[in-house]
Formats: sequence, structure tokens, C-alpha cells
Amino acid sequence: MSRRSIGFPLTIGIVLSVLALALGVGWQILVVSDLAPVARGLTGVHWLLLILGGIFFLLIIFGLILLCAWLVREMRFNQRQQAFLDAVTHEMKTPLASLRLYLDTLRARDPAPERRREFLERMGEDLDRLQRTVELLLAAARAEDRARPPRSERVELAPLLERCIGEVRSRHALPEGAIQFKDRGEAAVRGDAEEFGVVFGNLLDNAIKYSPQRVQIEVAVEEGAGRVVVEIADRGIGIPRGELRKVFQRFYRAGLDVQRKAAGLGLGLFIVRSLVLRHGGRVVARSEGIGKGSRFAVTLPAAAPAEATEAAPLHVAHPGR
Repeated sequence: MSRRSIGFPLTIGIVLSVLALALGVGWQILVVSDLAPVARGLTGVHWLLLILGGIFFLLIIFGLILLCAWLVREMRFNQRQQAFLDAVTHEMKTPLASLRLYLDTLRARDPAPERRREFLERMGEDLDRLQRTVELLLAAARAEDRARPPRSERVELAPLLERCIGEVRSRHALPEGAIQFKDRGEAAVRGDAEEFGVVFGNLLDNAIKYSPQRVQIEVAVEEGAGRVVVEIADRGIGIPRGELRKVFQRFYRAGLDVQRKAAGLGLGLFIVRSLVLRHGGRVVARSEGIGKGSRFAVTLPAAAPAEATEAAPLHVAHPGR
């Protein structure tokens, strides 16, 4: 369903609501003013029924407005869901087609060792892409599981972030200075180290994905008043101010220009927000607008001073805005 098709039912709903309201108001004025002699002959029961009728009429109008708003929201959600299905199909079909092509080539011919190694490397990249897509879908399913409480362990943020940065830098073949980590002490939080790795890995991947050719990302950690704030800032394409809250919705992706510049499923930031909320924190997106970069601040309750425990192994999921 196209975005333009939403305007027609929305317009119909607004027009009908306005007409119903005008009809109700005109009816009340007609009864009370123009039919004054009749009105003087009305008893208390008649006035009570008249007032109740007006109230019920207003309730019907209010319900009609709510129904129109709900229908429009559902239509937009279906649009995002359809875009998500298209993106999943593309993310899985493209590497599968590439793998099929390389396998058919290897079966039909006997390429030179250098060419064979090149084919195997590209096949490995396609498999990694498929694996990241599947892991992202599984992470989205786990993020919505409200019945399963997160593990509670002490997690030192500095080594966790260093591992996330190392994995992301290696995966995207970034130079050493592309991601700057500003450590502010030995901040620690309590929760699931693996889920925290998914959160920060997704944010770092998004910062890289939506950056221009030269990637410049800053990661900072600040602690105070019983809270720890991890901020990941980039100098990428930015986010329109009207979409700063929407980017955390499931299946939501920014405008068409952004969708053309970077592929994604619209689940990465939804997973980030869900996992942060599971740990009693919050995440906020900030941007000055298109072309001015973006900043994501994750606020978590600080862990009480205690002996650090060894963090669980991290596995970073692939994002999609």
C-alpha cells in the first residue's frame, strides 16, 4: 500500500467527523433556539434525554476519530512491515544467488588457485551476511520476550566497548583512528553482557553504515549520580528532527533518500531500545538535521562498587535502521 493511499481514507474520516459535528451542533441550536415555544413545553425528562443524546453523539464522533487514527496507524505499520519483508528478501536472496553463481562456476570449471581463493573469500562474505541477517531476526524476537528477565551480572563497560569496537572495525576494515574511544574511568553496569554487546554493536554498525566515505565515530562513557551514559556520535548523514523518535519503531526506516544510501531491515534500533528498556535504561537519538551527524546516548543504572566478574563472550548482531 503506497503512502499516498493513506490520504484518501484519512480525508474521508476527517470530513465525516466534521460533518457529524456540524450536524450535532446545528441540531442542538435548532431545538433550543428556533423551537423556543416547543422547548418551553419540554419537561425535565425531555431535557435529560436531549442532553444524553448530545453526549452520546459526541462520544460517537470521538470514537470515529479514534477509529480513523487507528486505521491510519495500522496502514502505516503495514507499509513498514511490507518494506521489512522486501528488505529481508533482498538481504537473503542476494547472497544466496551469489553463492549459487560461485558454486556453479566452481563445478563447471577448474579456476586457477588465485581465482579459487577469491571465490571462496566472497562466498565466506556472503555466508557472513546471511548469518548476520538471521542473528538480527533472532535478536528482534528475543528483544520482545518480556517474560524472560535478563541476566544480572557485573559488566565493565570499557573492555566491553573495546571488544565491540574491535569487532566492528575488523568487519568493516576500518583504519585504527576511525573510531575514537574516550574512556572516563571504570564504569560498570549490571545486566546481560551479551545483550549489551548487541546494543553497542548495533549502534556502532549504524554509525558506520550511515556515514560518508570517511568514517569518524566517537565513543564516550560518563558516570555520575548513579547512572552511566554511553554516547556514540558520528558525522554521517544525520536524522531529520521529526524522525528522532520514530527511528526506534519496529520496521521503521528514515526517508527514501536514506533507504537508497544504505540497506537495512528497520530492526536494529528497535532491538537497541527494547534491550536497553529491559535493563532499566533509556536510549535517546539526537541530531541537528540532515548532513550534521547523529548521536545516540544510552543511559543505564550504574552497578554498585564490587569486585568485577569476568564478562561473558560477546557476539555482536548486525543492525538495520
